[in-house]
Parts: sequence; C-alpha cells; structure tokens
Amino acid sequence: MANYGMAFDYKLCINCKACEVACKEENGIDLGANNHRLWIDIKEPDGDFWDLDLSQTRYMPMQCQHCEEAPCIKACPNDAIYRDENGIVRLYDAKCDLSLDCIKACPYDARYIDTRKKITDKCLFCADTRLARGEITTACQITCPTKVRFFGDLDNPNSEISKVLKSREHFSLKSNLGTKPKLFYLK
Repeated sequence: MANYGMAFDYKLCINCKACEVACKEENGIDLGANNHRLWIDIKEPDGDFWDLDLSQTRYMPMQCQHCEEAPCIKACPNDAIYRDENGIVRLYDAKCDLSLDCIKACPYDARYIDTRKKITDKCLFCADTRLARGEITTACQITCPTKVRFFGDLDNPNSEISKVLKSREHFSLKSNLGTKPKLFYLK
C-alpha cells in the first residue's frame, strides 16, 4: 500500500483553473457549481492599489490536506470518515448524516456539502477514479499546464514527490495545529 501526498510549486500557478475543471470533470461535479474539491486562493500583495506590484500576486492551490491527525475524522459522530490503506481520508457515504461536524472541524475549509449525494465531500486524490484504474496521477496534476503539482507515495524514496521534498525546502499550511498535513508547498 502507499501513503499518498501532494506538493505544489505554487509560484508557478497562473490561476488558469485547468485543475478545477479537470477535477470536476473527473468526479462528475457540475462545472458551474460553487462546490468543489479543490480551488485556488489568491494572495494579493499588500499596499496601496496604485503602488502594488501585481507580479507579486500568488496563487495558492488548496484542497483537502489529508492530515495524518485529521480533525474531521475525530469530529464525525458516526465514524463515517476514515483513512484508507493508501493514507487517503475518505467517507463512508451511507454513514454520513450531514451533522456538519467535520466541516466545522476542518481548519482548511476543505469539506463541502454535495447536495446531489447529500454528504460532505472533498478531494480524494482521485482514489475512486484514476487510482482505482491503476493510474498514478491525479486529474488536477496531469492537466496542469505549468506542472505545479507533484503527487505520489511519500513512503517510496524513488517517487517523484519524495525526490522533490528531499531536494527542495517546503512548508505545510497551519502546521502549528498538529494536523500533520500531507500537502506541501515548495519554497
């Protein structure tokens, strides 16, 4: 089994939205829907509008962090959320009663309500689609024109993500919370 994670060379992101479209297409989410498994946060430079250097604008890919110490798992009153054999935080759809405790517990705002299935949903690293078919890339990764994303088995020293994390400085979001996210942002 694997221990999947993702790294972002976020400074290469051009906010083209290809990852969002690919994710929605791969997972059957309406393209115009506000609900999404991943999104791009825009970090504007500080200062007066007329003095802004817009080249300093940063786009931050965001999605479920697949935390090793996932607050959503602990918060779910029905044991509907679990970690699968590949380290991916998942949901037993039939057990979800929309208590919303997992949404409130997630410090990354990664969960949303899927009104069609009447469950809370989030990124699954394409576990039900691409990984289930034996592919080793996610839809968002394979579609990105600037190759922002690195995906793979964190426990395999020969995987692309392991090599990138070994060779480059990186950080995790809100690491002070002790959630141990498995998404990394490359410096």
